[in-house]
Formats: sequence, structure tokens, C-alpha cells
Amino acid sequence: MNVYILVVDDEPDVEALFRQHFRRDLRAGRFQMEFAPSAPDALRRAAEVRDPALILILSDINMPGMSGLDMLPKVRAEHPHVPVIMITAYGDAETHRKAIERGAVALLTKPIDFAQLRQEIDTRLEQAA
Repeated sequence: MNVYILVVDDEPDVEALFRQHFRRDLRAGRFQMEFAPSAPDALRRAAEVRDPALILILSDINMPGMSGLDMLPKVRAEHPHVPVIMITAYGDAETHRKAIERGAVALLTKPIDFAQLRQEIDTRLEQAA
């Protein structure tokens, strides 16, 4: 089964960072990663999912236009089975509360702990198998 992870972040260097950290997984075909530079673009990409199975969405919170928190209930309504992990530079209690209330399964703070993220991805891959 083809599975993929959608990463939503307006920072242009995020794609290179994720591809570097998960290069072996991507090369081995364990999963695919798609990247969206904005929340509206992420909603469009998630809506187009047909063949590959979307197993996880990772989204920055602070983005111009629609924030990750604004996107969260919309994507959860369309894909209730897909877990969403929010990523923020500001891991305060209020941000965490809002993210969880709107449907996030977790909140990661920047800089991202890629070992922790890898564990989360491995869990999602096992559930999708």
C-alpha cells in the first residue's frame, strides 16, 4: 500500500529538512511525503487523495492567511481518520489547548525532535498496515 504524509509549512527550507531526516525511509519507499506551502493548498491536496493513503498530516500553526489552527477543523471534517500533529515555535499551554480542542492528536515544538516524530510516523505506518 502506498502511504503518504502531508507536511504543511510556509517556510521554504522545511521540505529540505524533512527530506534530509527521512531520506532513507523515502528512498526505501516506506512512505511518501507531500509538501504544501499554505493551509488552503494543504486542504486541496488532502481532498485529491485517491490512491495513496494519507496517514498523517504535520502542520505548522503560524502561517500567513489561514493558520494551521484554522485549517485543523476543516481537514478533520474531511478526513476524520487522519491524525494531525501541529508544529509550533510557541509551545505554550493556550496554544496546546487550542490545538487539541480543534482535533490535533499532538503538538510538537520547534526545533522538531525528529526521533520523536519518527516514532509517531512508525506508529501510523503500523496502524495503516
